[in-house]
Amino acid sequence: MIEHTEYPYKFDENRCNSCEGNCCIGESGYIWITKNECEKLAHHLNITLDELGVNYLLKVGYKYSIKEKHLSQNNYACIFFDLEKKQCSVYEARPNQCKTFPFWEYFKSNISEVKEECPAIVDR
Repeated sequence: MIEHTEYPYKFDENRCNSCEGNCCIGESGYIWITKNECEKLAHHLNITLDELGVNYLLKVGYKYSIKEKHLSQNNYACIFFDLEKKQCSVYEARPNQCKTFPFWEYFKSNISEVKEECPAIVDR
C-alpha cells in the first residue's frame, strides 16, 4: 500500500491486476517525458535517441510527450501499453509521470475522478 500524507487516499498496487489499464487508456492527453527519461527509455529499447524521437515521441512546444495509439472515438492508449497483456511494455523505464500516478497535484482537488478511474484507490 502506497500513501502520501498530502493525499486523502492510498494506492493499493495489488489491485492493478483487476484493472484494464485505465491509467494508460482513455481520453487523449500528454505523457510528459524529460531528456533523462528519454535517454533511459532509448537505452531500455536498445535504440538511439533519434529513433525514439521519430517513432515514439511528440514535440509539444519545447517539451516532449509519448505518442498515443487511437483506439476508438475519444479513446487512446499510450503507445507502450500492451493491449493484449493489459500492461506497460516499458514498465522499468517508464517516465516519472507514470511512476507517480495517482499522486498527481490535479487529483488533490479531483478525488472523485481518480477514484472512478482507478480501482486501486483506497480511502484512508
